[in-house]
Amino acid sequence: MRLVPRPLPPAAGDRDRDVDVAVRRGLAALRAELDVPAAFPSAVLQEARLRATTGPQAAERVDARDLPFLTIDPPGSMDLDQALHVERRGGGYLVRYAIADVAAWLEPRGPIDDEARGRVTTLYAPDGRTPLHPPELSEGAASLLPGQEAPVALWEIELDGEGAPRGVVVRRATVRSSARLTYDEAQQAIDAGAGLAADDGPLALLREVGELRQAAERARGGITLPMPEQEVELDEHGTWRLVSRRTLPVEEWNAQISLLTGMCAAELMLDAGIGVLRTLPSSRPEDVARLRRTALALGVAWPQGAPAGEVLAGLDAADPRQAAVLTDATTLLRGAAYAAFDGERPAEPGHGAIAAPYAHVTAPLRRLVDRFATQVCLAVAAGTEPDAWVREALPVLPDLMSAGDRRASAYERGCLDLVEAALLAGREGEVFEGMVVDVSGGGAKGVLQLADPVVHARVSGAGLEAGTRVRVRLVEADVEKRSVTFEEA
Repeated sequence: MRLVPRPLPPAAGDRDRDVDVAVRRGLAALRAELDVPAAFPSAVLQEARLRATTGPQAAERVDARDLPFLTIDPPGSMDLDQALHVERRGGGYLVRYAIADVAAWLEPRGPIDDEARGRVTTLYAPDGRTPLHPPELSEGAASLLPGQEAPVALWEIELDGEGAPRGVVVRRATVRSSARLTYDEAQQAIDAGAGLAADDGPLALLREVGELRQAAERARGGITLPMPEQEVELDEHGTWRLVSRRTLPVEEWNAQISLLTGMCAAELMLDAGIGVLRTLPSSRPEDVARLRRTALALGVAWPQGAPAGEVLAGLDAADPRQAAVLTDATTLLRGAAYAAFDGERPAEPGHGAIAAPYAHVTAPLRRLVDRFATQVCLAVAAGTEPDAWVREALPVLPDLMSAGDRRASAYERGCLDLVEAALLAGREGEVFEGMVVDVSGGGAKGVLQLADPVVHARVSGAGLEAGTRVRVRLVEADVEKRSVTFEEA
């Protein structure tokens, strides 16, 4: 969810005002319930302002300021972790990925570090966000803003003509991004084959590499679910809306660069016997077989022997039957965790959805663990030992990250539930059309997906069937409980 807060316009109608008041009160209650941090303590702000003024800590860095890096992010983003440069090299490609070196801007176990260990991740809500680090750094000095010199961990990954890694280097560097694009701007340029997407421009090569990496993911048996994102919007008239947004192809290609970097980082750390991985159990054969039976029962094609990732990637969530299969497929991706190790490799180092070992290293401005994993990789690549403060943090990172991820998930779901209830409050008794994407209790209970408004909610009925369209009546929309319930009409 991404939104720049704005005051409610005077012309807004009574219902819009009621919804706005309900949402904002509900968000305040949700933040209190989940203990979402408010303002940064004065000591944290003081350290951030000092660092932003004096600059990053001194270190030996490669000068990469002449390379035309670019960033691709959601509109309005200021906390830019990643900058990209791609070129052809030796029959393949050279991918350079510059990642903000957050460790250069703070003192280990100082005020900023301690506060970040409590916050763990940046939290997003419809009325703004709760950042991991003070904006003076995350949206200022440490961000890879265009024209600004910044310290980074510079990944240089050589790929062959099929997009497979054949060489990896990571080292400290200084870069200066030259272009800042939104996903829409990047996609439009790629579609037009113009500007940075012309000929062998970086966006054209991003597409080539991204598509090769997608093919490699399918070949490995990786799983990506093409589900539309449910987002909250507040328009210029003061009207709250829930919308369904499909991921643009450039977002998926850009994500493949991040996944590639995380996979390379995991291999570096595993080879060295020290680090922290993001893990996920592989899908059990019996679960995949059950999902295939469900798909076939719904009339969704699943050829014998076809991998789950290949089938799921080709489904369309706009089709009720295929949406039901995609919803059910989330059961294949459960049990994500973090595994820290120092001397002994994890027994199960893989990530089932990626079908390879993987580590978080590409979002250090927004996620705590990336800073530590990056420092391990820099040390390993340089042939040195990780700093003591990094090594000491490894054993506690899995618990910190798991707790932070649970809060972030509860916060996002709570925000969506709240807006859904606020938009439907007072409309009890109205009839809507939607599709059933999951059932339980012998068809007496299910999960409903509405198209307008874009709501996911509980529904009761007699003989509900997944993958079918139904007419339903709104029974309850409780803003305080953040709960919406329908019954079959």
